[in-house]
Amino acid sequence: VQLVESGGGLVQPGGSLRLSCAASGFTLSSYRMSWYRQAPGKERELVATITSDGGITNIADSVKGRATISRDNAKNTVYLQMNSLKPEDTAVYYCHAARYTYKYWGQGTQVTVSS
Repeated sequence: VQLVESGGGLVQPGGSLRLSCAASGFTLSSYRMSWYRQAPGKERELVATITSDGGITNIADSVKGRATISRDNAKNTVYLQMNSLKPEDTAVYYCHAARYTYKYWGQGTQVTVSS
């Protein structure tokens, strides 16, 4: 069972990134999927959540209007599109899958917003 994030990197302020989270070893279509982030010296923060059927999404106030979470169950993948990036968006971004007592984390992908 594995979640693998990708798509992070160095981006200038105002830029965009699309993070991907691919699942292996299980089918994420029945899982509620979330993206979290953790900046140095700060607690892990929930960024966005999407229900298993993609019908409901929740976006944190800190990124509302700039972030979109989506999923492609056929590809066993979840995405986080981030636009108008700010230096304060710099963090390690983690993918999380939850279904009843089953919870899985990815290893994280670094996003650095800097000029």
